[in-house]
Amino acid sequence: MLNQEQKDEIHILWDELADFGAVHAEAACRHLQGRLCQMTGAFNATWDGATRLGTQPGGLGPFEGWRIPVTQLLHPIDSPRQSAGFKEIQGLWSRGVDAAPHLMLAMRNVGSFRAYGLRRDMPGEWFDGPFYRNHFACFGIMDSIWIGFPVSQHAESHFGFHSHATFGTRDVELLSYALRGIKWFHRQLMIIQGVLAARSSLTPTERKVLRLLLTSASEKEISEQLGLAVSTTHQHVVSLFRKFSVRSRAGLMSLWLGDPDHVGKI
Repeated sequence: MLNQEQKDEIHILWDELADFGAVHAEAACRHLQGRLCQMTGAFNATWDGATRLGTQPGGLGPFEGWRIPVTQLLHPIDSPRQSAGFKEIQGLWSRGVDAAPHLMLAMRNVGSFRAYGLRRDMPGEWFDGPFYRNHFACFGIMDSIWIGFPVSQHAESHFGFHSHATFGTRDVELLSYALRGIKWFHRQLMIIQGVLAARSSLTPTERKVLRLLLTSASEKEISEQLGLAVSTTHQHVVSLFRKFSVRSRAGLMSLWLGDPDHVGKI
């Protein structure tokens, strides 16, 4: 059980997240990842925005239609070998056909809040196999813990933490407590990345335009800030409205304000 001092530290972290505001959700995510790494001794963290696709002609596959179109790392991977291993894991999700055993952990109790991890859930012999050696040991990862948060019927937010040591029960309790009480933040992060409400993933430039659309900046001012032609900026705005199924900035704002009429149509 967490003591009151640990809970108070997390409550302060929640307040810090709120101070970032919706426009800076990605920076807030990095702040959250960094603080929770400090609290648990993890050396890196990931965030995955997961979405469930509709039924496919060939079936839903082992991931039941779930894909991870967006990932955010706290510390980027510089090593070419490690980067290749990370991209291979992401590729397994994007193809939705090769169900590596550790990836199936995310499918347990899908749709509910949950914690799952390597040392916590994988059998001992798995750590002697090539997949662990080539995709975790090469990063110096002894253990990983993920927290899954269902944001809607077809979207989930997953935070992962990676350590050179084995996570203890207290670490899992701390991560679960810290990430359970902030649905508003999971939702903001999913929207800014285009995972929750957009019909397709956003491009890096569209994300930049979206953040500024949520301010008082005009399209001309957005163009100047991003170094884009006004016509190009307008094309991005039109694309964003189409992807989010809205007709105006007011429609975008309604997503952040949690308009139940619009969210119910997602």
